[in-house]
Amino acid sequence: MRVSLLTKPLNAADGDVLILGAYAEDKRMAEPLARVDRALGGQLGEIFKAEKFVGKAGQLTHVYTNGRLAAKRVMVVGLGTSGQLTPEAIRRAAATGVRRARDLGARVVSVEVLGDTLPVGVRARAIVGGAIMGTYTFDRYKKEKPDRMVEELRLVEPEARRAREMREAIQIGEVFGGAANFARDLVNAPANEVTPTYLARTAERIAREGRLKLKIYDWAECEKMGMGAFLGVAAGSDQPPRFIHLTYFPGGRARKRVAIVGKGVTFDSGGLDIKPADGMLRMKNDMSGAAAVLAVMRALPVLKPPVEVHALVAATENMISGRAQRPGDVVRAMNGTTIEIGNTDAEGRLTLADALAYAVARIKPHEMIDLATLTGACVVALGSLCAGLLTTSQPLADRVKAAADLVGERLWQLPMIEEYKEGMKSDVADINNVGPRGGGAINAGIFMKEFVADVPWVHLDIAGPAFSDKDLPLGPKGATGFGARTLLAYLTELK
Repeated sequence: MRVSLLTKPLNAADGDVLILGAYAEDKRMAEPLARVDRALGGQLGEIFKAEKFVGKAGQLTHVYTNGRLAAKRVMVVGLGTSGQLTPEAIRRAAATGVRRARDLGARVVSVEVLGDTLPVGVRARAIVGGAIMGTYTFDRYKKEKPDRMVEELRLVEPEARRAREMREAIQIGEVFGGAANFARDLVNAPANEVTPTYLARTAERIAREGRLKLKIYDWAECEKMGMGAFLGVAAGSDQPPRFIHLTYFPGGRARKRVAIVGKGVTFDSGGLDIKPADGMLRMKNDMSGAAAVLAVMRALPVLKPPVEVHALVAATENMISGRAQRPGDVVRAMNGTTIEIGNTDAEGRLTLADALAYAVARIKPHEMIDLATLTGACVVALGSLCAGLLTTSQPLADRVKAAADLVGERLWQLPMIEEYKEGMKSDVADINNVGPRGGGAINAGIFMKEFVADVPWVHLDIAGPAFSDKDLPLGPKGATGFGARTLLAYLTELK
């Protein structure tokens, strides 16, 4: 989808569909909607009455213009009440409108800068991001491809003095929406294609295109560094593991050095503690954290934040074979901590343990954030639309939460209860990789805290929102790309 700026009055905006917004509480049509309605001879008002359209969020209606306007159709999307207008409401309205325009066969869609209670740049970014995410499809493996797609999206801004601000906002919206969709593509693809080697090749392509620094470690190199926790998970698979370290350096002096870590288990059978069939079905999504992190690194060369960013992915499968690690085995992580394997299906925290320890030892970041589809316990606690957040630094947690709010991704902070570490004691090692069933998401955070030293750290458990079994306002069922936009907002706002 090409995105462009159109500096014309709304009535002169051409294309197959012109999308306008309406507030829920308006008794009378506000300009510019009223101006368009007059040009249409009052058609919109008649449709509103006939269809009981009152501007609620999610409502939509459209009419043919019959040559009275430059556009062939006018579509009106509900924005909800003006006092509660948020960037997320605009994203969802744009997604709803552009998706419906696509389904009607529109190739060129013009959109007013929806709403008027937020800065124009904020609204423009939300519209573009919502349209890109809302029209996402994954049809790589289908013979029949959909023949309906929006080829061009035009944001209509009559005031030419705003052109520069609008173009900057359009670019940011494209990058953020594109990052989410890039992550979706990685997660939606099957695990027989997206192997650890595939993720490494993806990192190579990102590095080449963005001129980033890349180091990929194989089994022998990881073993030499002492990554026994990561390699213990990898032992059962015929697919060779890959440890990926991708680095973005800013043009000038970096204001901070940040490590972002994504869980990269490309398929999780559970290991010898095997999952039931229905629990294994979607385990291609267990690398959603890695997908988000790679999507961020692909976007950074365009956004150019003044921050040095190191992306780490310990990529492996968790499979069953004669070589697979057993319950009761003891492995040694890179920082020297010994871990008793209480359950082979608590493998993500093992891969992250070595990734976090590597970051502390080799990168020495000022801050670290990891994203992982880590625990079913977090899904039980927060459902499928919200990620859990645990932290060793409240200021860092507050900044990450603020970034998530900007892009409409829900986070909820869980407490880091130190007493829970008692439940993870081992008789034979420094720590067990599992604790009591209660507080499972917190227990995972307590475990990983052993590997972050004194570096401020945020852990995001994205097991719930990373993948959806039903259509959502910003896209179809399947992978959501959750976390990529939060990280981008955090990195670009970081001072």
